[in-house]
Amino acid sequence: MFQMDIAEHVRLSHQSLEDACRAHADAAARLTRLSSWFRVATLVATAVAAGLAVMARGAGPRWQMGSIVAAGAAFAICAAYVGFNQQPRIQGHLACSARLWLVCEKYQGLLAEMHAGLLELPALRDRRNALLQEAATVFERTAPADRDTFEIAQRALGPRSGMPVASPSAPAAA
Repeated sequence: MFQMDIAEHVRLSHQSLEDACRAHADAAARLTRLSSWFRVATLVATAVAAGLAVMARGAGPRWQMGSIVAAGAAFAICAAYVGFNQQPRIQGHLACSARLWLVCEKYQGLLAEMHAGLLELPALRDRRNALLQEAATVFERTAPADRDTFEIAQRALGPRSGMPVASPSAPAAA
C-alpha cells in the first residue's frame, strides 16, 4: 500500500497552496488587464463619437450617420463593460491569493521548524491539521465561483491524483 511520511505531506500541501496562490494572483491580473482594455475601448469610442458629433454639426447626412453609429458603438462597449463587471471577481481572486499567501507563510514556518527538529510528531500533526483547516476555510469563503477557480482546482488535482478531472461541460463517466 502507498504510504506518505508526514513531512512529505506537509511539503506537498505547501506546494499545492503556493501554486493556487500564484494562479489566483495570475487570474486577478488577467481580469484586471481585460477590464483596463474595456475602459480604454470605452474612452476611445466615446472620443470618436464626440469628434464625429462635432464634425457632423454642420456637415451632411453621412457625417451625422457616422456620428450615430459611433455613439451606438460607444454605448455598446460601455454596456458590455458594465454588464461584464469584473471587479467582484478580481477582488475575489486577490483576496484568495492574499489569504493563501498567509497560509503559505505559516507552512514555511512549519517546514522550517520541522527540518530543524523542533517539533514532536503530535505537535506537527496538530499544526498540519490546523493549517489544512485554515486553507479549506480560505477556499470555502474567499475563492470566487468562476471558470478560473475551476481551472485552478483542476490543475491542482489533475496531475498529482492520477485521476482525470472532468470538466463541468463533459458528461460524468459511469
